[in-house]
Amino acid sequence: MKKLIQILFTILFFQAGYAQQRQAPAYPLITHDPYFSIWSFADEVNSTPTTHWTGTDQSLLGFVKVDGKTYRFLGKEGVNYKDVLPASDSEAYEVKSTEKNPGQGWEQPGYNDSDWSVSSAPFGDNDQAGTSWKSEALWYRRTFDLSAVPSEEILLKLRHDDNVKVYINGEPVYDCECWNNEFKYYDIPEKVRKKLKKKGNVLAIHIRNTAGGQWLDAGIVEKIVPKDKAIAARQKALNLSATQTTYTLECGPVDVDLTFTSPLLMDDLTLFARPVSYISVKTTPKDGKAHKVQVYFGASSAVASNVPGQLMTTEKSSTENLSYLKAGTTEQPVLEKKGDNLRIDWGYMYVAAPGAAKATQYVSPATEAAENFISGNTVSGEVKEGKQLMLNTVFPEEEIRSEKEHLILLGYDDIYSIQYFGQNLRPWWNKDGKNTFQNELEKAYFRYEDVMEKCDAFDSDLRQKAVAAGGEKYAEICEIGYRQSIAAHKLVESPDGEVLFLSKENFSNGCINTVDVTYPSAPLFLLYNPELMEGMLTGIFYYSESGRYKEPFPAHDIGTYPKANGVVYGEPMPVEESGNMIILTAAIARAEGNAGYAKKHWETLTTWANYLADKGFDPGNQLCTDDFAGHLARNANLSVKAIVALGCYGYLADQLGYKDVAEKYTAMAKEMTGKWQELADAGDHYALTFDDSNTWSQKYNLVWDKVLDLDLFPKEVYRKEIAFYLKNQNKYGLPLDSRSDYTKSDWILWTATLTDSKSGFMKLADPVHVFATESKDRVPMSDWHFTSSGDVRGFQARSVVGGYFIKLLEEEWKK
Repeated sequence: MKKLIQILFTILFFQAGYAQQRQAPAYPLITHDPYFSIWSFADEVNSTPTTHWTGTDQSLLGFVKVDGKTYRFLGKEGVNYKDVLPASDSEAYEVKSTEKNPGQGWEQPGYNDSDWSVSSAPFGDNDQAGTSWKSEALWYRRTFDLSAVPSEEILLKLRHDDNVKVYINGEPVYDCECWNNEFKYYDIPEKVRKKLKKKGNVLAIHIRNTAGGQWLDAGIVEKIVPKDKAIAARQKALNLSATQTTYTLECGPVDVDLTFTSPLLMDDLTLFARPVSYISVKTTPKDGKAHKVQVYFGASSAVASNVPGQLMTTEKSSTENLSYLKAGTTEQPVLEKKGDNLRIDWGYMYVAAPGAAKATQYVSPATEAAENFISGNTVSGEVKEGKQLMLNTVFPEEEIRSEKEHLILLGYDDIYSIQYFGQNLRPWWNKDGKNTFQNELEKAYFRYEDVMEKCDAFDSDLRQKAVAAGGEKYAEICEIGYRQSIAAHKLVESPDGEVLFLSKENFSNGCINTVDVTYPSAPLFLLYNPELMEGMLTGIFYYSESGRYKEPFPAHDIGTYPKANGVVYGEPMPVEESGNMIILTAAIARAEGNAGYAKKHWETLTTWANYLADKGFDPGNQLCTDDFAGHLARNANLSVKAIVALGCYGYLADQLGYKDVAEKYTAMAKEMTGKWQELADAGDHYALTFDDSNTWSQKYNLVWDKVLDLDLFPKEVYRKEIAFYLKNQNKYGLPLDSRSDYTKSDWILWTATLTDSKSGFMKLADPVHVFATESKDRVPMSDWHFTSSGDVRGFQARSVVGGYFIKLLEEEWKK
């Protein structure tokens, strides 16, 4: 009887709409590079608007009419804002400003500001500012008129750095000792709104700089909340694999199978580099009866803009086999911006559908898109220019009795992708400038069935191998990391014809080609295509070998994405980056079966190896890749990196036939290993620093000694550390070290790989899966979180989750 009750409960549970379990903190939908990257931040794909990985809305909408009823199966209409008083992202404007304290009453409408400067907004300390502001304080007065006084809710639109006080017509509106790095919206009290008039209003702001950057820009907007007239489809299933995210949703008597595929298959760089994703919408009657079905897909022009207020231009056209819509900013500021929390605002997005499908495509204001489809209104004319637009594709209504597929292609042509030491580089698919995006769309369409078969086979193979290596939860961790890691890079060709696969430090500092981001990302690319791994190192080698960077160790980075014009990070990490570059060059040799890449850069590698021989064993007070934890002297894990790197240099020398060099550096590394065990010994574990046995840390750098079979450290070192770690981990993972409760999940997987059994690996790795499926922070997988609470400490959507593949790499190299 008890068993029967359990079965009935399970049936009811599934029927209630809980068939899928949470599989990730966020779900990749369209993932190609740091700019073309759209996600769902919820378990139900139609419960929230879809967003760029930064969290900014980039709305994708899907509706289906079934026998006259409209169901929403994808996305949700977001809140829109109508300018009452534009900020500079919508329209250029000037204000009165001063950097001298104006005394009392300056915020009042009647104040005499005739001796203040007339200045162009925004104000800031970088080249994107309309007016340079680098002093301690600024006072801002903007007089404005209104064609009509707003009768509905209005909001202050404000980006400020740092502390700010805001007034409208002398009334306080907002006061905060804080800062933000993007526009935020703040309520304007009703009593202030009621004091607005048609003539002579004043927006007054006082801002103070306390540290770091400086910025001020402001406006006033009216909030427009959409009325949801469609029925929300009930999601029945969700499946996340390496290259695909698939949903099943119930729309009355018809099921919709919605599949997003970004075919990032690394064994085919032509396919891999093509920035086109497939969106498949399959409609299937559940009852075997005929039903009238019509499918709608919409993509916001925000996909091609940095901020919503930018003016967009659109085009409708076709190729031999496809119809398409195209949109981009009218401004087209190609490679003008750099930084972290930015979206692309140059190049063009494309929404294509097969010509044979006879879909109707048109552009409309985003606020009208859903209503137009639901009401069946015929859209007359084309919107060729405007703000906050929607690119709409409507398939013909059909009566169906069996499965019917509707295919959409979503792509992005960024024209130029990277600025590399002053030269603008085209994307890989058009590196010679002779290709067209229309041609790429045609190729994508022509290869659709073949590509889907390959993606299915790859996804199945990855899962099978990951389960065998580390269990079901490990396989799911790898699936979470696959597209995310790749999409944090851009593939281009260098002026010398070499592969460049350049990372962006997403939500850490925005740097490009950061060495200590490349290092943890490496296992994924070593496993599936070491040529891409070369492309992650080549820019750093070039920077030193060209004479642009003159230190005897590698640079931390080569710029701020997408401008790779030279290092921007304030402080070098000499032991860290030297060790990283040598270890990864050795790993490339292991993956490729030869040391040809190392030979090209042997002189530079030798310089770095000699630096480590002199400075690496007992590091001075400096940063390592875990720079967020601060400076540390005598870092035992950093010392491990130097020792392993010297062993790797010896390994490479041996591969190249430099036997004397190989013997010298291998012997040096082994001698250091013995000394390390003495200095780091803390009884039942090895210490964080050589001078404090009351500390501990993950020795994740040891993994390369094991994976590359260098045989430098005795296995007892691994066993002692693992036994200690198992006593000190928390629900959401093993802390990074004894200084804090937080961890880095990539390092946990590396540390787990030091174990000598699958069960041992799972004990350390599985808590990372618990974090991924339980953390309340719904963002693309963060690699930095607290191990007791599961809260994200920082970072998101970074490439370093490629490090999760270290166990798979070890298994592959064992063969």
